[in-house]
Amino acid sequence: MSSQSDKPGQTRERLERLARLIRGAGNAEGLVPAQWDVLRYLARANRFSNSPRAAAHYLGATKGTISQTIQALQRKGLLRSLGRADDARSVALELTEAGVAMLEKDPLNALAGALDELGDKTAKRFHKAVSSLLEGEIARQDMPVFGVCEGCSLFLRGDQPACAGFALRLEARDIGRLCQKFRPIRDK
Repeated sequence: MSSQSDKPGQTRERLERLARLIRGAGNAEGLVPAQWDVLRYLARANRFSNSPRAAAHYLGATKGTISQTIQALQRKGLLRSLGRADDARSVALELTEAGVAMLEKDPLNALAGALDELGDKTAKRFHKAVSSLLEGEIARQDMPVFGVCEGCSLFLRGDQPACAGFALRLEARDIGRLCQKFRPIRDK
């Protein structure tokens, strides 16, 4: 690789190739990339956002693709679907023990290790750059943002943390997980 400043076209091509290589590695352990994506999402989603619809919004996938992916994961014993007490029309998706164990074999774990090797300063810059690109693309495509409570304007802190978006108290397990109602706190 050249030591000179990279041209935007070359960076784009490298980013695209990296994404393709990563997606190709997703054909591991008998799963296809879309199945890995759903497992990863559900491992990070809170109890309000573990539905097929929220998964489709987060992943930018169609309802049909998500439905087929969920069915395949259920057949493999990696995922189960549970009814919701508060809404008979909605289901909650939950990883099984086998699903959690499968994530230990996630091919993206190797990329996480490579990112750790970049060094603290480079890793922080890379994170900031990728986050900025992602935020821009989410805005361009008018996609839902998703995020965690600490950065959300709907998060009500206190002895009994709650969510103004859901008008419900939060459990500790919800606070650090992805939420579909996320509204970023904007600097004034």
